Amino acid sequence: MLGTTRMMKRLACASLLALLAACGSAPVGPGFYRVERGDTLSRIARANRQSVQSIVRWNNLTNADNIDVGQVLRVAPPAGSASGSGAVRSSSGASVSAPRPAPQESAPTAPPAASISLVWPTDGTVIRRFDGNNSKGIDIAAAAGTPVIAAAPGTVVYAGNGLRGYGNLLILKHNSEYLTAYAHNRVLLVKEGQSVAQGQKIAEMGDTDTDRVMLHFELRYQGRSIDPSRALPPR
Repeated sequence: MLGTTRMMKRLACASLLALLAACGSAPVGPGFYRVERGDTLSRIARANRQSVQSIVRWNNLTNADNIDVGQVLRVAPPAGSASGSGAVRSSSGASVSAPRPAPQESAPTAPPAASISLVWPTDGTVIRRFDGNNSKGIDIAAAAGTPVIAAAPGTVVYAGNGLRGYGNLLILKHNSEYLTAYAHNRVLLVKEGQSVAQGQKIAEMGDTDTDRVMLHFELRYQGRSIDPSRALPPR
């Protein structure tokens, strides 16, 4: 039973990642690649004639086995790096020049701290924080019915309960790069396609598809989960 529960949570997480990536995808520049479902780092490295170690280094990855659908990776040497002017060997032994990115490009996996300004999506106590692996966001506990508000202005791109493990879920798209997700709500107060203002009440806290009343809140940058606490004001 425990193994089945874990598998269901992984499948739900994968579904949410795919949805968020599809909602927030944007073209990537030369020298970058957006991760698709089924990709592995070794496959991406082979396709771009790079080593796994180089891609790990260029993107500051802590775990080569942990990449997200929709995540944007640098797959060519940064301008001015030691490996930027070298050639790589193909499987046939021929020398192949590595692709070069535009001089002004920078890796998109570390957004500037002030690139989006959020307000807290609800009142309550943070009972679980972001770790990037088991927790893709933060969990905030309070009483059932506590108002849930939009953390930033945007458009509702998902409103429903079709993602197992997230209950009544809202996803807001704020621009071409940022999304926020609000899970386990008791009731949803906005519909898909609706524009919302920052601070507008969009749901009420509940316990759908979880064992206690709480809001699970996620922030996504170019499809990749980042710590929402870094974009929220101090409490």
